[in-house]
Amino acid sequence: MKLWARMLWALLSGSGGRRGGILGLAFSSWQSHPPLPGLLSPTGLVSHWTRVFEKRGIPEARESSEYIVAHVLGAKTFQNLKPVLWTQPLTPQQLQCIQVLCSRRLQRVPVQYILGEWDFRGLSLKMVPPVFIPRPETEELVEWVLEEVAQRSNVVEAQGGPLILEVGCGSGAISLSLLSQLPQSQVIAVDKEEAAINLTYENAQRLRLQNRIQIIPFDVTSVGSWTHLLPWGPMDLIVSNPPYVFHHDMEQLAPEIRSYEDPVALDGGEEGMDIITRILTLAPQFLKDSGYGWDRSIFLEVEPRHPELVSNWLQSHPDLCLNLVAIRRDFCERPRFLHVQRSGP
Repeated sequence: MKLWARMLWALLSGSGGRRGGILGLAFSSWQSHPPLPGLLSPTGLVSHWTRVFEKRGIPEARESSEYIVAHVLGAKTFQNLKPVLWTQPLTPQQLQCIQVLCSRRLQRVPVQYILGEWDFRGLSLKMVPPVFIPRPETEELVEWVLEEVAQRSNVVEAQGGPLILEVGCGSGAISLSLLSQLPQSQVIAVDKEEAAINLTYENAQRLRLQNRIQIIPFDVTSVGSWTHLLPWGPMDLIVSNPPYVFHHDMEQLAPEIRSYEDPVALDGGEEGMDIITRILTLAPQFLKDSGYGWDRSIFLEVEPRHPELVSNWLQSHPDLCLNLVAIRRDFCERPRFLHVQRSGP
C-alpha cells in the first residue's frame, strides 16, 4: 500500500468510526475552502492551503502546505519533487489524503506529528505525540559535542569512542545523531516517560543503531534512582536538552506545543532550573574519576536567561567541583548552550 494510502487509512481508522471525526472535519473543511478545479495540482494545492492556513492564523502556512503535499506524493520536501509533477493533477485519493492532513493542521497539530516523521541532522526519525519534537537549536548542541570530540581524535584512536549519557532522550534525536557520527561510541539514554523510551528504541531499530545504545527508564528527580545507572559504568560525557521553560511562561507557548507536546518535557519549574540543577547535582556520580581524553564534560541546552543562573548556582555548590567553562549562542545569537566540566575527584 502506498504511503499516502496507509496514512489515510490510519487517520480514518483512528477516528473510531465516529461521525464528525477526522473524516468529517476534512469534508467540512473541504466544503468551507474548496480549491478551484484548475488548482488541483501540487503547486495549486500548496497555494490554496497556504491561503487557508494564513486566514486561520496557522504559523508557517506555506511550509506546512508544502510539507503535507510533498509527503502525500512520497517526497521529503516540495523542492524534492520532480518539477514535472508540480503541475500534474492529483488523484482523488491523493486529494482526499491531503485534505485529511490539512484538516489536522487546522486543529494546530504540529506538522511533525501529522507526517509521523521528521529529519534531524539527516536522520529520519519517527514522531509520535506527545513525545517532544526536536528543534533546530538542538542540532547545534549535537554539533558542538561532535566538535569537542573531534578535537580529541587522538584519544578516539587510542581508547575508542566516548561513553555518553543522555538525560531525557525523547525521540532519541541527540543520542542517535551522536552514535551515527561517532562509530566507536556507546550511549546510555534515559527518560522517565514510557512513550519516549519506546520511541527512542523504535528509532534506534529503524537506524540499526540498537546494538550501541542502552535505553533505560529513569526519573532524574527521584531520590536514589541514580544508583540504577551505576552498573552501566562511569560516563565520559553527559548531554541533555532538559525541560527548561520557566513555569509562568508555559501558558505563552504556541497552541501546537501546549495542546500536543508533553508538558513534562518542557516545564522546568519556577526558573526553569529544576531538572538542570538535578542533572548537575548527579553528574559527579556518573562521570569518570579520570579526566583523560574527554574532560568529563556536561553539555546542556538551556533558556537564554540560564547561563547566569547556572553560573551562580555552581558557585554556590563548590562541593560538586563543576565549572561552567563555555557558553555558545544559537543561530539567533541567543546564549543557548552550556559546557560544564568536572574539575575534581
